Amino acid sequence: MAIVFKKPEALTDAVFHYCPGCTHGIVHRLVAEVLDELGVRGKAVAVASVGCSVFSYNYFNCDAIQAAHGRAPAVATGVKRACPESIVFTYQGDGDLAAIGTAETVHSAARGENITVIFINNAIYGMTGGQMAPTSLPGQITQTSPYGRDVNTVGYPVKVCEMLSQIDGATYLERVAVNNVKNVKAAKQAIKKAFQNQIDGKGFSLVEVLSTCPTNWGLTPEKALTWLEENMIPYYPLGVYKDKYAE
Repeated sequence: MAIVFKKPEALTDAVFHYCPGCTHGIVHRLVAEVLDELGVRGKAVAVASVGCSVFSYNYFNCDAIQAAHGRAPAVATGVKRACPESIVFTYQGDGDLAAIGTAETVHSAARGENITVIFINNAIYGMTGGQMAPTSLPGQITQTSPYGRDVNTVGYPVKVCEMLSQIDGATYLERVAVNNVKNVKAAKQAIKKAFQNQIDGKGFSLVEVLSTCPTNWGLTPEKALTWLEENMIPYYPLGVYKDKYAE
């Protein structure tokens, strides 16, 4: 019998620890498929962040390093400069990349580091119980904003792709989502391009993935997908925000 669907070789046999309905697992698979299709799994180095993705080094079947909270781009920079033949990528959540790791992200982009950043935006601190994150939407209810995010007191969400698009050293920035089949396919193409840019030596690439967090949003997995489509995508529009080498 012919095999028509199987687990990517770039994923281990470890069972994901993510909550039911969390879309981290979808993104893991997309990254793994890309590593296999590009033939770079043997020289790939993953840099795990701190957050829900902290155990991603258990799931990617390649060399991996655990970075301190927010420091994944700095660690990836060191790996790539020491071993330029490696394909280095970070896998980070919004609490990691857009909060404590903002400086590392901005300056890695400004230097045009030849790395790939996979940025998961679920608009909340997932691992630590659902506090308001830098990406939480205006009016969004969280554990630390029970009456909704008040932009007059805590400010507005950080729009990472829009912010980094103003940095000359950034090569490729795209925001995608994984809430339906069409968007999942588009997300894979964006991730593949981000890795291909690194292979071609084009510099800093980041793919922002809008993702669900049913547990901390207080929704069923199905309703979480709808909430993402109706609330997150309008505030964080999908699309390419910068492509320095677009044909």
